[in-house]
Amino acid sequence: MVDTAPDRTKGLDLRNRDHRIQLLPPEEARKIAAGEVIDRPAALVREFLDNAIDAGGEQIEVLIEEGGGRRTEVIDDGAGMGRDDLGLCWLTHATSKIRSLDDLASAETLGFRGEALAAAAAVARLEILTSTDGREAWQLEVGPGKTEPRIEQARRKKGTSVRALGLFDTIPARKRFLKREGTEALLCRQALIDKALVLPERSFRFTQDGKLKTWLPAVPGLKERFTQCLLDSPEGNFLHEIQAVGAGFSVTLVIGGPELYRNDRRQQYVFANRRRIQDYGLLQALEYGVQGWFPNGTHPVGAVYVEIDPALADFNIHPAKREVRFADPGAIHHVITQTLRDFTHHAGNSNPAHQTASVYNPAGGEYGDRHAGALAIAALLDQKPAFAPLPGRDAVEPTAYQAGDRDRSFAVAEASPQYGGIRLAGRVFDLFLLVEAGDKLLIIDQHAAHERILYNAFLSKPIPKQELLVPLPFSTAGADEDRFLSSHREDLARLGIIIEEDEDNWRIAALPANWKLGDAETVKEILELRTAGENMAERWAATLSCHAAIKDGDYLDDSAALALAEEALSLPQPRCPHGRPVWTTLTKENLYRAVHRL
Repeated sequence: MVDTAPDRTKGLDLRNRDHRIQLLPPEEARKIAAGEVIDRPAALVREFLDNAIDAGGEQIEVLIEEGGGRRTEVIDDGAGMGRDDLGLCWLTHATSKIRSLDDLASAETLGFRGEALAAAAAVARLEILTSTDGREAWQLEVGPGKTEPRIEQARRKKGTSVRALGLFDTIPARKRFLKREGTEALLCRQALIDKALVLPERSFRFTQDGKLKTWLPAVPGLKERFTQCLLDSPEGNFLHEIQAVGAGFSVTLVIGGPELYRNDRRQQYVFANRRRIQDYGLLQALEYGVQGWFPNGTHPVGAVYVEIDPALADFNIHPAKREVRFADPGAIHHVITQTLRDFTHHAGNSNPAHQTASVYNPAGGEYGDRHAGALAIAALLDQKPAFAPLPGRDAVEPTAYQAGDRDRSFAVAEASPQYGGIRLAGRVFDLFLLVEAGDKLLIIDQHAAHERILYNAFLSKPIPKQELLVPLPFSTAGADEDRFLSSHREDLARLGIIIEEDEDNWRIAALPANWKLGDAETVKEILELRTAGENMAERWAATLSCHAAIKDGDYLDDSAALALAEEALSLPQPRCPHGRPVWTTLTKENLYRAVHRL
């Protein structure tokens, strides 16, 4: 038999290799270990900034040259160090922030392991200049291959400067894997942004190759800092800042309205105790919370700021502290999702002129004014109705709007007394209803309007179900789908879906009344509920309403069209479940200006 397995040792002579276990020389071990902490210039920026922030620096500056490879320096006006501390700070596991393993349960500083400066000294020439009072200053120099630093007196204002020169000069193999200078510089700037986003009260500067590239003076709050770092100034008007509390933690959410939608998630951030972390679950909570507020395929901009009791989180599971293990991640996820869902509902039902950002208490679900000036979504889009719903008007049941005869002659409907004289003015593109109201022309998307009306009705009462004459058998793609169906059978029943299990398969015994999809699409829609999380009912209601609503191209007679317009204009949140606006407004003045009559 011929062995066709690839020879992964090709080019290596293993026969004469010494297989005995040996201890690596300390200097080689330090360089290898440093790679876990310092893998590129941006890592130097991150670690040096942590120290500057922990030292109480109010004005912090980052300077880099040649993408940080030649020079990476962080300057602060913090507490500084005395000579004795300076002589120890570069050693492995030298730290002022913890004294024992137990201290990790209460550590509130960004750094605590004492690895950063030691790692930097193993892969670059390290220079530290520091003073505790502005009168006496000391300078330390150490680098690869040196076992003792050089320390001498110097002159400096209170604070510390930490400089790394010639990163990876002694490790050419690692230096070859750095990206081009421009890319490394962008990563260094992003490391500064990550720190600045959680500290609006501090000032940050970023200088690249002698040119000031970014200046972030202190601002009042997180919303202002988010705007300063990531948005154009006018876009900041569409940000909302919301706060919530849970057991042992608090959450601040900075979230943009649909005007700031993006096609990717690059402007979404998660922070825990002032550290930026990678946590898919909390980003998912952000998306779930605003579901239905954004058009399909788009994403919000925003940040989740979690402040949690250190005893309820483990930050010591990643060398760069990018990951956190929470004692109860589900509780944080729930508070974020529920807070955002309540906020979007609150925004859609409030007077836009008095809308404020809010504090949400998950225990009671109550809002209180917190930060004035956050506007409701309807006002931001200039799509609010020119009138209010009639006082005491009851919730509208879904109306069975029927398509009429498309060949009938057109007649303008009579004015509607319910809304002070709105009238149907016409139709356009087989989709939009034109409604005249005073000096405004309202352009209503008939499908989006009917979809939202049905969606609200489906969520307000049990969904009627209809038993199938012949149950629909189907199979799943794996154990995850099986677990979903088994554990959510009661939840699905409340949505009008009855699922049964036999020895080898699943079958659908009942579906919502008037269900229209074919067998394969039905199974697909049900199994996709697995990804909806806490929003399963909303997802299903959106599916039902989308398929049941009148479509693009359906013709409504005048009475049905006017009835739909009235219901649409009484909606508390004028957006379809997928985030599209139900109507837009064109004023008489806009039209006059368009044809130069003003």
